[in-house]
Order: sequence, then structure tokens, then C-alpha cells
Amino acid sequence: MPILGSFVVPHPPLIIPGVAEEERAKIARTVEAYEKAGQRIAALEPEVVLIISPHSIMYYDYIHISPGGEAEGSFAEYGAPQEKYRAEYDTELVEAICEVAEEMNVSAGTKGERSSLLDHGTMIPMHFINKYYTDYKMVRIGIAGLPFKEHYAFGMCIKEAVERTGRRAVVVASGDLSHYLKDMGQYHYVPQGPEFDARVTMDLAAADFKKFLYYDENFCDAAGECGLRGFIIMAGTLDRTAVKPEFLSYEGPFGVGYSVFAYEVLGEDEDRNFLEQYLDEENERLAEKRRLEDEYVKLARKSIESILINKKLLERPEGLPEEMLSERAGVFVSLHKNGRLRGCIGTIKGQEKCVADEIIVNAMAAAFGDDRFDAVKEHELEELEISVDVLSPPEDIESADLLDPKKYGVIVSRGAAQGLLLPNLEGIETVEQQLTVALQKAGIPKRTEYGFHIKRFEVVRHE
Repeated sequence: MPILGSFVVPHPPLIIPGVAEEERAKIARTVEAYEKAGQRIAALEPEVVLIISPHSIMYYDYIHISPGGEAEGSFAEYGAPQEKYRAEYDTELVEAICEVAEEMNVSAGTKGERSSLLDHGTMIPMHFINKYYTDYKMVRIGIAGLPFKEHYAFGMCIKEAVERTGRRAVVVASGDLSHYLKDMGQYHYVPQGPEFDARVTMDLAAADFKKFLYYDENFCDAAGECGLRGFIIMAGTLDRTAVKPEFLSYEGPFGVGYSVFAYEVLGEDEDRNFLEQYLDEENERLAEKRRLEDEYVKLARKSIESILINKKLLERPEGLPEEMLSERAGVFVSLHKNGRLRGCIGTIKGQEKCVADEIIVNAMAAAFGDDRFDAVKEHELEELEISVDVLSPPEDIESADLLDPKKYGVIVSRGAAQGLLLPNLEGIETVEQQLTVALQKAGIPKRTEYGFHIKRFEVVRHE
């Protein structure tokens, strides 16, 4: 039995009676749309409702599914203790999802629950469903810090488990959009906020779920979004499925975006195999990028491959460009995978005989010696994107006015403490941001009475 239907809903606590009655009228369109969603779910008469909430148990590298037979919760912390909810879990379906996830090598399961209490991201959809329908069991699912493609793959696991168990199932992705639409309350305005909401609502309205897999995570983080990974899990449950999308509402009067969408399942559609399409396109992109790597990046890659494949240190190859052999300079080697940093090690000044040797040593250190990450594994080689930055000699500057985060890297120091930040980094748009991050890396308090020295440098980036 396939998924019967899917829904995207928000979870503002003030939508619950007794929490903030005077504010509830300001999101009347969201309330009305939520009522429609609840009625639609009731009409489908599901045996199980799977609710995906970003406020459930969350781990960086593991998607959590709530274990046990039941759970309870209330809105006591929001001033409405009378609003209580109880969920009976579908343990057989949970077990099936875990089995499929293990088969598909997706990092998900029921381990590590820190609290069994229902979260507001789960209870708010329950509130509107229970008004019209209560004859269902539930599966509560969280999100993780995993890449978007892993969340989509987990949605595919859910779909397979639902089909194996023959359940009549509805999927509800509970999540707000940007929290940075206005300077209001605890939130503030950033331009990425409205841009994110416009893009997400457009792609949800078109059911163009493949586009989510290409969203830049730094852009999403800057927008302060909440629900995207849950939406992507929902999208995965509809892989190879024809759907009829229906936009029910969008508004953001409090500086947070709230959207409601419904998806009617029409049948199979093999052309909507979005994860497979994405992986094929991404593999082609990475292969082409590897083909176009210059000698600097190729040397860094060879250094890493030599350790993983040949189990030995790379000897400097013949035929390298003269400037790599005759010059000494500081070099940073950066590794990225799935758009995320996977390792970065470098030197401010040349420590080896030449730039080529500097690249060989620092590439090896970035892959296997960056304490922030596990060592790179052989199966990751084709997914690695590598950049090599060759630094100019750092120069002292008297004022931060002489910095430009797109052109210059920065070194801050006070005593033995020192922090470096490369130029032209994602998410670093201003000098203030650049200095803040560099000071954090150095462990230097950002307070004028302490003072610190500033140096700047330029780089030639190879990628």
C-alpha cells in the first residue's frame, strides 16, 4: 500500500488555544489552512500518521525514530497545561523502517532517545488531526545534521517500509520556514530569509522536490530555516510517485514563515526518481571538475590517494610547473564533501623545500590529521572537492578598515594566541564577521580593552 497523502505544516505554539489567544488571530490564514489539512487527513482514514518534527530528538549523523509503545506531552511550558496529547506508536512499522534503513545503509533508528515527551512540532499537527480523526497510530521522526540527500534516502526507506507492512499511511512534515523575515522579538531580518521562503514555497507548490537537493546549506543556515530537512524526508516518501500539489497558505506576520501544503497521491511516476537523477548529475559534475583540476589540486589529490590506495607517502612527481618547485610559500589545502568542509590544514609560511612539497604534506594533513573530522576513507575520494590556496607573505595593518573579506585573508593574534581565516569564504560577507570568526578560532575575547594585532594576506586559489 503506497503513501495515501502528504502534508507540509508549520508549528507555532501560539496556534494552540490557551497559549496566546490575542496573537492567534494574526495567523488566521494558517489556522484555516491547518483545519483543511486536518479534514483532508481524516478523509483519507489512515491507519498510521508519520509526523516528522525538527524538535524531536536530533543528532548530527543519525535520524532518530521514537521507540516504545506510546508517548505523551502537553503545552504546559507555553502556559496551556490543559492541552494534553497522547500518541500510540506503530511499533511494527517502526521496526520495518529500521530494517529498511539498515538494508539501504541509511543512518537511522531508535537508539539514543533522551526524552520520550512529545515535542510541540509533533503535538501541533496532532491537535488539528485529532479534531477530525483519532483512529490512528503514529510514528514520530526527527531530523539530523546529515546531508540533504541522506534525508531524501531515509524518506525512501519509509516508503518501502509502508509498502512492506501494507499500512494506510499519511506523512506530515512539521516545520517552519525562515525565522529571519523581520526585526521582531527574538529574531532579526536577513535578506536570505524572504529569499528562502520564496524559493521553498515555489518549489513546494510545484512539487519540484529535486531542487531541494541542490539547496546550498550555508544559504539555508543563514536564512534560519527550520523545516527543510523534514520536507525532504517527506519528498523521499513520494519518490517515483505522481502527486497533485495544493497550496493552502503562507504568511509570516511574526517574522517566521508558516506554510501549509497538501499532496494528493495519483499513482506511480518513474520519472520522479529525484535522488537517482541528482546522484547521476552530481557524479557527472564531480567527474568533470576532477578532469579540469590544475596541477596544484591534482598534486593534493594524489597525496591523499597515495596514502589510501598505495599505503605510502607520495614522492614528489616529475614534470611539475617550475613555480611549484622554485618557490616557497604558505599553503592551505581544503577538502569539501556534499558542500561541507571535510578537512582543512595549512601553513602561514612555507615549511617545506617548495610549494609542491607543502601541498603534499598539507593535503595529507587535511585528509588524515584535522582533529575536527574523522580520517578520509577511500570510498570518499570521488566525492571530495579539493582547493589549494597559496598564500602571499602576511603584512601588518594598522586598521580593520584595510581588510576586505573577499580579497584578503586575516590573521589575528595576541601573545601566543593566533587565528587565521582564508578570504572569500561562504557565509563571511563583512569585515566584522571575518574578525569575529578569526578571534573565535584564536580564543581571543572580542573586547576592545584586550586589543589584538591584525595581519592580512592574499591567496591564489586553485580548485
